Amino acid sequence: MLVFIVNCYGKPLMPCQPRKARLLLKEGKAKVARRVPFTLQLLYGSSGYRQDVALGIDAGTRHIGVSATTDQTVLFEAQVQLRSDIQELIATRRQFRRGRRSRKTRYRQARFLNRKKPPQWLAPSVEHKVAAHLKVIALVQTLLPISRTTIEVAQFDIQKIRNPEIEGNDYQKGPLLGFWNVREYVLFRDGHICQWCQRKSKDHVLNVHHIESRKTGGNSPDNLITLCESCHDLIHRTHQEQGIQRKSQRFRDATQMGIIRWRIYQEAKQRFPQVHLTYGYLTKHTRIEQGLEKSHMVDARCISGHPLAVSDGDWYLIKQVRRNNRQLHKATIRKGGQRQRNTAPKEVHGFRLFDCVRYQGQICFVFGRRSSGYFDLRTLDGTKVHASASYKKVTIVQKATTSLIERRSSIPPTLEGASILP
Repeated sequence: MLVFIVNCYGKPLMPCQPRKARLLLKEGKAKVARRVPFTLQLLYGSSGYRQDVALGIDAGTRHIGVSATTDQTVLFEAQVQLRSDIQELIATRRQFRRGRRSRKTRYRQARFLNRKKPPQWLAPSVEHKVAAHLKVIALVQTLLPISRTTIEVAQFDIQKIRNPEIEGNDYQKGPLLGFWNVREYVLFRDGHICQWCQRKSKDHVLNVHHIESRKTGGNSPDNLITLCESCHDLIHRTHQEQGIQRKSQRFRDATQMGIIRWRIYQEAKQRFPQVHLTYGYLTKHTRIEQGLEKSHMVDARCISGHPLAVSDGDWYLIKQVRRNNRQLHKATIRKGGQRQRNTAPKEVHGFRLFDCVRYQGQICFVFGRRSSGYFDLRTLDGTKVHASASYKKVTIVQKATTSLIERRSSIPPTLEGASILP
């Protein structure tokens, strides 16, 4: 493993080997600035020796690949796992808000267009993905003297994916052309026939049913299906939604990637020096030409411009989580229509949710807490370390942030220099 070094002013220098880090700590020339990734700060002035370090970012909507390399060595590699719960949380909050308005202000006159969105507004779920890319670039910039940053962006022609033969003016003639609304199109597409019973129920009243909930799947035509009123009531009453499949695949990730690709590049160019663009077909060509495996970190290594840089097997898993939970009531309603109050304290015996802790020599995270002082400890990939560990046997390593970092290694623990590890 490598130990990252910053000078007394907080500027990053080239990393060193564990033996050198031990000597700096033993001689009192450095102090521990960060536990994960393990970083030392020098206590004396040093200009430091710097090489050209290239940073490659494999942009994505679910995972981000990160690789900082020199001509021959991989200095830092990570895979970032982005949040996927924002849309559901906001939809639940909207559901509570609308219900509260109908109870408290039942006779209020309807108001529309009373809020103006700022220029270049993005949905919160998409804004998080842009911020996560910039945050991980800023993290690497604090660890290593990055001289060049390259970001891979992707562009998807969704209409071409759905219809490979589309061209010219056909792009302006979507499936809804000539229909008043989505409901009319769905009824026409299904031939005004119930897709569940095929008219066996003799019910002539037709409804448009959401295959996935509107909160999850939206109002796109491929998430809607024609059902007669009898079958519609039966499906909702007996919860048989699993038997209906969507008409086609979803393109949410492709759509979000088309939205965020230029925003990431433009904001990164304003905040960081020497930011460049590359494209997926170039990365694929480099990876195949060098005979490398397909992964987010390997793609990022190719994007950095040094595909043959040698890694020591160490890499980092970074998981994005929410900072606070200010919800007053839990979304699950108990029997009798009572909502359970969300009264979890911020700290339990000095520990917060997602704190990085050490338990019996293993680094893990607090995923659940009980007021009695027993914690659910897990690694970032969900592996359970202990379901009910006493707080007396747990020591804090690093306080919780929105970016949880865990070091992974393919090297046996006996070879890692455990005396300086967090």
